[in-house]
Amino acid sequence: MSVVSFLDYLLLEKNYSQYTIKAYNTDLKAFSDFLKDHYDVQSLKEVNYAMIRTWIIILSENNISNRSINRKISSLNSYFKFLLKIEEISLNPLQKHKALKTSKKVQVPFSVKEIEEVIKLLEEDDSFEGQRNKAIIELFYSTGIRKSELINLKLNQLDLTNNNIRVLGKRNKERLLPLLPSIKQTLIAYISIRSTVNPIKDIDHVFITSKGLKLYETLVYRIINNYFSYVSTKIKKSPHILRHSFATHLLNQGANLNAVKELLGHSSLAATQVYTHSSIAELKKVHGKAHPRSIK
Repeated sequence: MSVVSFLDYLLLEKNYSQYTIKAYNTDLKAFSDFLKDHYDVQSLKEVNYAMIRTWIIILSENNISNRSINRKISSLNSYFKFLLKIEEISLNPLQKHKALKTSKKVQVPFSVKEIEEVIKLLEEDDSFEGQRNKAIIELFYSTGIRKSELINLKLNQLDLTNNNIRVLGKRNKERLLPLLPSIKQTLIAYISIRSTVNPIKDIDHVFITSKGLKLYETLVYRIINNYFSYVSTKIKKSPHILRHSFATHLLNQGANLNAVKELLGHSSLAATQVYTHSSIAELKKVHGKAHPRSIK
C-alpha cells in the first residue's frame, strides 16, 4: 500500500509528471521482484543496504550503465525518504550511499545549416503530416520546448495574437515562451490544415496524428530522427538535441545564461550550464581567429 501512497504523493504533492511517476513505479517494481527472487522479502520496508548493494552488482553485471543504475537508486532513495516522512521506517538504508561515477556525455548540437536544410526539405511537403512535422521541428528549435511539453501542448495554450505560448513544464511549473514570426506563420498554416483531419478524436491537443489522435513519444522521436538523417551524420538525432541546439545557438550569439535558463524552464543555472560547453568551443574558435596573438 505504501508504494501506491508514494506514487500519489509524487503526483499530488510533488506535481511530478505521469512519465516520471511511471519511471519510479517501474524501478520500484524491478527492485521488489529482485527482493522476492533473492531474499524472499515481501516488503520494501524490510530492506537493508547489503540487499541494495547486491542489486547494484547484478545490474552492473547485466551491462546496465552507471547512469541508469543511479537513476534506479535515486527512485529507491526517494521512496525511503517518503517512508521516513510518514514514519514507517526509522532509518534510510541508502543514507550513506554514494552514486556511481558516470562519464559526462557531450551532446553535439545540430548546426544552423543542418536545421535550415531540414526546414527547407519540409517546405516542399504541403500534406497534413508535412505541415505538422515542420511545425514540430520549428517549435522545438525556436522555443527550446521539451518533448513532453510539446506532446501535451493544448490549443488554449497558444496565443498567436500576442505571439507566445503558455507551457506547463516539470512539476506543473508554467512559463511563457515567445514565438518568432516564422514559427507563428508555420503554426497558423498547420492549424488550418489540422482542421481538415476527419475525425479529430483529440480536439484539445495542438499536435495530432493523421488519425486524429494525440501525438505519442515514439512518433515524435521518429519524426526528428528521420528528417535529420537526411542532413546529419551525428549519432544522436532526437528532440532533446534540437532543444540543445536552441540553447547552444542562443549562447553562441551572446544570449544571457539566465535568460536561456528561463526559456528552458530550468530550476537552477547548473542545469543550463551543460549547454555552455558547445558555446565555449565556438568562443575558442572565434578567439583563435581574431586575437592578435593567435598564430596565422
